[in-house]
Amino acid sequence: MTGILAVRQDVTLTSDPRRVIVKLFVPGEDAAVVRTRAGALIDRVAHLDDEEVDRLLRDTFDRFGARHRDLAGTFQHHYDLVRHRAARAEDLSSASRLLVGAYFSHEYAVEAAALCNPSMVAHPDQTQLSVGQLRVAVSLRQIGEGHLSSIGFATAVLGPGRQLTVTERSGLLAVGQRTGVRHRRDLLVSGMAEEDCDNEVTATVLNALPDRYDEATFERVLGGLPPDLLSRSTGLSTLEHLRRTNAGSYATAFSAETALHERVLWPATPAESNGMEDARFVRFTDESGPVYRATYTAYDGRNVGTRALVSTDLRRFEMTPMRGPGARNKGIALFPRTVGGRHLALCRADGETIGLTVLDTESRWQRPIPLHAPQDSWELIQVGNCGSPIETEAGWLVLTHGVGPMRRYAIGALLLDLHRPERVVAHLPGVLLSPERSDRDGYVPNVVYSCGGLVHDRELWLPYGASDARVGFATVPVAALLAAMVAGPAHARSE
Repeated sequence: MTGILAVRQDVTLTSDPRRVIVKLFVPGEDAAVVRTRAGALIDRVAHLDDEEVDRLLRDTFDRFGARHRDLAGTFQHHYDLVRHRAARAEDLSSASRLLVGAYFSHEYAVEAAALCNPSMVAHPDQTQLSVGQLRVAVSLRQIGEGHLSSIGFATAVLGPGRQLTVTERSGLLAVGQRTGVRHRRDLLVSGMAEEDCDNEVTATVLNALPDRYDEATFERVLGGLPPDLLSRSTGLSTLEHLRRTNAGSYATAFSAETALHERVLWPATPAESNGMEDARFVRFTDESGPVYRATYTAYDGRNVGTRALVSTDLRRFEMTPMRGPGARNKGIALFPRTVGGRHLALCRADGETIGLTVLDTESRWQRPIPLHAPQDSWELIQVGNCGSPIETEAGWLVLTHGVGPMRRYAIGALLLDLHRPERVVAHLPGVLLSPERSDRDGYVPNVVYSCGGLVHDRELWLPYGASDARVGFATVPVAALLAAMVAGPAHARSE
């Protein structure tokens, strides 16, 4: 089936090492044995005369000022983070403090290593378009030094027909700023249950919290705990569990002046410290109107966790953990609407099988119903989804990925019943898209992989990562894809 239905576009996105942000740098923290050298460095800067400080600061701004937004503000922030290491911080001039901040900063190329695993949704702005056009937002997994992943974006216009125009990804990058969030009590309840932390301290705190609360309310409740509870052997450890679990939810926002392709969702919690991976965006619609939702994998260097985000405008994002047996492992994809009043998602809780999970009244994703297991030769290692199901008149179109010999990834398709998605009504025999010779080489060879496409003007538009070296785009007529599918679930066969 490869190459018959899917038509590859000539347009590609490649990783660009010029796309940089400024990160905090603390000398010594990157050593095998951590020994911070911060105090000694600040002392050396403090002994520079004013003329040398001004010269160094001026030279730094000349070299880097045009590459970043508000570089002086970033230097001041980084100084504030390390000022406790200064022997006599009050003696440092404002210029010296900025210079200290510069020495505790470094550039990081967010996609120097790889650019991959895109998803595509309708853009919030549909103005100034011609008939037959749709502006889309493309999410991207960006990988830099140390295999650290973040979430970036691109903007493109589809149509008319199979025309594709990608907006130039120029401009200065911006990392979202943390902002206040209304925490959800039900997520804290389920999170503490997963930690098996059910005791009198937990119960007292949870009973005192409203359904939605801010950080000040949370701390006020913790501060009001009776001393006889805190004096228990589990008191302090329970408080630590509560704070850590609560901190898993946060919000980040960008200024309205930033273009979508300039925004970077950067790891902001310990659970994300080694990356935010494989965002699957979908435009979710219910009686309150459309909203953007996504799932992504949080990685701390040892453990993976599934996170959800929600945004009304792709400018302010709220992140929350996903709980329950259906949220284990990687690769959850949300349905774009409720089905029979149920919130549904595709998942791969066992690491190798596509399943369907339902959100219960306690905001926990239930044990999944198996939909499709590894069967064909091209998917015998594992299968998973390639993004959220796409609604068609014939049913829910699910793009799948399978892993075969030499860890070769290819893309296939299933069709689920529109009203009973736990029922597979058809499948595509063989593969829809697989690595061609030009796709094989890259950061992760022999892979084509997507985190979600959409239908526009009767065409399935499928963005895909090619060996993590570039992002390509393919189109497939929906009618032709549905006509090529075979009724019933897939059965074991050779490709």
